[in-house]
Amino acid sequence: MTPALQDLLRAEALGLKLEVMNGLPLWEAMPSYRHQKQVQRIASSIANATPGCACVHVQDVYVTFADGFKRPDISIFCREPDEAEQDSAVTLVPEVVIEVVSKGYEAKDLQLAPGFYLSQGVKDVVVFDPASLLVLHATAAGTSRLASPAMLKLACGCTLSV
Repeated sequence: MTPALQDLLRAEALGLKLEVMNGLPLWEAMPSYRHQKQVQRIASSIANATPGCACVHVQDVYVTFADGFKRPDISIFCREPDEAEQDSAVTLVPEVVIEVVSKGYEAKDLQLAPGFYLSQGVKDVVVFDPASLLVLHATAAGTSRLASPAMLKLACGCTLSV
């Protein structure tokens, strides 16, 4: 286990989630029950609409990016990460990242995270705010604001309902 992963696990033992975006450390309380129920609902709707992407999705796993590390609520990959990284932070860049906004962390999820993820090579960033029912869908081509419930077709061919 790497020293960085050990630090992350120590933070987790204290009930904190540590992420770093472009050198900026961000501490967040662990997600609430209501938050996790929304994550599970969205994850259960992920489907493969076209061949070419397996739509492998995982919840709440650390992903190491070139400019930091994050723990997206849901990461979608077109293939399983390599065996060597299945016991540590994943280095495979997700095709899609989905974040569910936690109360008190709106700025992090709605303003900071989409630009960070896109700059790291993520093709689709979906942010859902359960309080307002806002669905933010960001891609390199631009950002759209939708109202939940919304069905999205993603660049990799996967679909999901938010």
